[in-house]
Amino acid sequence: MSAGTVLITGASRGIGAACANLFASHGWNVCINYVSNEQAAKEVAQAVRGQGVNALTVQADVSLEDDVMRLFETMDNELGTLTSLVNNAGILLPQSRLLGISAERLNKLMATNVTSCFLCSREAVRRMSSKEGGAGGSIVNVSSIAATLGAPNEYTDYAASKGAMDTFTRGLALEVADEGIRVNAVRPGIIETTIHADGGEPGRPQRLAPMIPMKRSGKPAEVAEAIYWLASDKSSYVTGTFIDITGGR
Repeated sequence: MSAGTVLITGASRGIGAACANLFASHGWNVCINYVSNEQAAKEVAQAVRGQGVNALTVQADVSLEDDVMRLFETMDNELGTLTSLVNNAGILLPQSRLLGISAERLNKLMATNVTSCFLCSREAVRRMSSKEGGAGGSIVNVSSIAATLGAPNEYTDYAASKGAMDTFTRGLALEVADEGIRVNAVRPGIIETTIHADGGEPGRPQRLAPMIPMKRSGKPAEVAEAIYWLASDKSSYVTGTFIDITGGR
């Protein structure tokens, strides 16, 4: 019998993939959402199944409502009752000062990073809430310490999107606290993932490492450990809370 069923958005790489493997190691069935890299998602699923649990890969752009509905319906039919949601999907666009940020760029980033979080959380609550006949569950949002630092000259739009995620985390946590659902977030700092290449500087973790009190960047697995703790019953009295994973930054 599995420990639970988790849906992880953006799980084909980086923090999402690390979460998939960690949850699987604790006996969870895993739904691996991805937007474009099917091969990478299949490789994560293979690793998950290798740990003796079920894995499902579902392509869906979670910034689109129809895709989100299809994602959750597919999971319902093929994997079973949702226990936990990890809102990990997110994008980073090329580094820019405010003067280079267009409405098109801003809308794309907000849809992917914020709208997806709202839509997926809505469908999770619909399934988990005791007021809707559910058995409870947990939601963990993957924010960023950029929400508090602002990311000037590089990613103020990304930072603002994560600030919105933080506000939503707190608000939803209070909204469903008496419905058997806990909602928390992690705020990673500089983590060694391919997202930095999306921003145009693959070596950014190495450049910034000397500025971090611990003098190194973080690993996706280190973030996954905090996410797992928040998702699991080990944090049963924790909601509306943020864990900063930044090496002291």
